[in-house]
Amino acid sequence: MIEIAALSSFLLSAVGLAVPIALAALGEMVSERAGVINIGLEGSVIWGALGGALGALAAGPWAGLGTGALCGGATALLFALFAVRLDTDQIITGTAITLGSLGFTGVVFQGRFGATGLALELPTVPVWEIPLLAGLPVLGPALFEQAATAWVALLLAPALGWFLFRTRWGLALRAAGESTVAARAAGERVVRIRILAAVFGGCLAGLAGAHLSLVHTGTFAEGMSAGKGFIAIAVVVLGRWRPWGVLAAALFFGCAEALQFALQAVDADLPYPLFLALPYVLSLAALAGWFGRSRAPAALGGASGG
Repeated sequence: MIEIAALSSFLLSAVGLAVPIALAALGEMVSERAGVINIGLEGSVIWGALGGALGALAAGPWAGLGTGALCGGATALLFALFAVRLDTDQIITGTAITLGSLGFTGVVFQGRFGATGLALELPTVPVWEIPLLAGLPVLGPALFEQAATAWVALLLAPALGWFLFRTRWGLALRAAGESTVAARAAGERVVRIRILAAVFGGCLAGLAGAHLSLVHTGTFAEGMSAGKGFIAIAVVVLGRWRPWGVLAAALFFGCAEALQFALQAVDADLPYPLFLALPYVLSLAALAGWFGRSRAPAALGGASGG
């Protein structure tokens, strides 16, 4: 009975930890399908976390989620204006956005709450429990006792699958990510498609950041994004740029992160920092192709042609 309870608790934690990664990764998948790799995704996550905190303090947790998404989208828009509209290097631009965001959010936080902000307590998003189903052994709490953001991530996977592979707009977006020349020849406005895709990805990354502050912790701390944006990029690769694959890869990383907390309750011979680094090791493994290689969109990271 104790083992079942421990497994149920582990899965509940894993799903909860996978949610922000899944949200950011699903948005980044759309962006990369359009040919834009947003290394500045980490910046959208941290701005989403801060925006969510400020919005929740002003008007409640639901407003905080919306504010976080808008902040993440605004950050991605800034990235897109340079990387897509002005054709600057996407990697360099994204890196600058990330570093600048980590610094500026710290300035805003300290200006609003002081140097430490230790007393900051945020109203949190309530957990939605589905009657009867939440009581199922092992999987019940993990699948049917989560915040609204978890359901957003779950519903986005089939919705994005339908959009990308069953609609004309999805075809246009994928064409922009495969061949700029062919997309332009078909009459598609590649720059507009890529900017909209990047902003959409930023909004979901911002929502992921708001989840961190309003669901996961109930507070805000400088640098609390903790590499979630970079892990999301690795998850897109591991998920082979497909919605269900990305969702499954995010859950895999959530399990790896939950393992850190599970090890606190057992007597492990290996040093704890080794497990703390596990999600990042898996990120490197995914980017190196150790889990199998797959073909990225052909025009990923390429110029939009003005």
